[in-house]
Amino acid sequence: MEKYLIINPGSASNKYALFNEDGQKLSAFHFERENSGFVVTISNQKKKIKKEDYDNALKYVVNFLKEEIRACAVRIVAPGEYFSEDRLIDKNFINKLERQKDSAPLHIGPELEEIKKIKKILPKTKLIAVSDSAFYKNLPEKAKYYGLPKELEIRRFGYHGISMASILNKLKKLGKLPKRTIVCHLGSGSSITAVLDGHAIDTSMGFTPLEGLLMATRPGDIDVGALIYLAKKKKFNFSQLEEYLNTKCGLLGLSGKTSDIRELLKLEKKGDKDAKLALEIFVYRIQKYIGSYITALGGLDLLVFTATIGERSSIMRGRILKGLKHFGKFDVKIVPTSEGEEMFRQLRKFL
Repeated sequence: MEKYLIINPGSASNKYALFNEDGQKLSAFHFERENSGFVVTISNQKKKIKKEDYDNALKYVVNFLKEEIRACAVRIVAPGEYFSEDRLIDKNFINKLERQKDSAPLHIGPELEEIKKIKKILPKTKLIAVSDSAFYKNLPEKAKYYGLPKELEIRRFGYHGISMASILNKLKKLGKLPKRTIVCHLGSGSSITAVLDGHAIDTSMGFTPLEGLLMATRPGDIDVGALIYLAKKKKFNFSQLEEYLNTKCGLLGLSGKTSDIRELLKLEKKGDKDAKLALEIFVYRIQKYIGSYITALGGLDLLVFTATIGERSSIMRGRILKGLKHFGKFDVKIVPTSEGEEMFRQLRKFL
């Protein structure tokens, strides 16, 4: 039976999953950095690994599996109309992705590196790019465009679309999809999406994954004038400014210590005022977006929490919900995202 490898090079971790041709997940690998070093979780069993294994995760997975892989699907986070649909990864695709590298360096750099590794380790394997923006391709124009000349083609593309598609598929299987749904994808990268009758009508991430909520190391919404001032004050060139906004801001920048919600909660308990403020801003930004999307939807039937923080932190969910009581009754569900399954569905279209 033929096997397919699903690859999700994230901003803070790498995920791999092996599927058979019937869509059954056979194995799953999650590579992460932790305070104690590097770990891989293989089908729910966590173990420590060397930095060399973390840096060469694909090689580790292929050697572990000892399976022949027919095709690979790679999650692609990149702005532009070209990247708003799933595509075969060929020389033309790689060249276009290289040219967009500076627009989303936290994601595109690892994506390109992963593609190069796949071509080296699995040279005969078919590669498919699964767009993280395709779900948002038909956003209403009033939500899609910025106050810029349209010919610049700088607009909201949205991200976490693969996660969103998987969430809606799960909700459909549970019963009738609610008319008005808001999905909070809360992790190292965080976003919120408003869904009306199964279609996205707005989302917090924009041209790049920098816009929207406060995130682990990204600032989210910020006055563009403040960015100009920051660049002048720090004497940053464009590359240095991008690096700073992607890696030194958000929860890390506000707390001055860590981007990890678990660690921030511990620091808050010990009386750390900066950790407390970082958590308060994180929650407040989420509540603001939920409130605005309730207005856009004309009410709310279902609020969904997903991704690492959304699924695992009852403390943060409780704090968010506490500020939403005046919006009346709505259902709340924790729905684990299944990006691997969704990517496999998209991969099959190319075979």
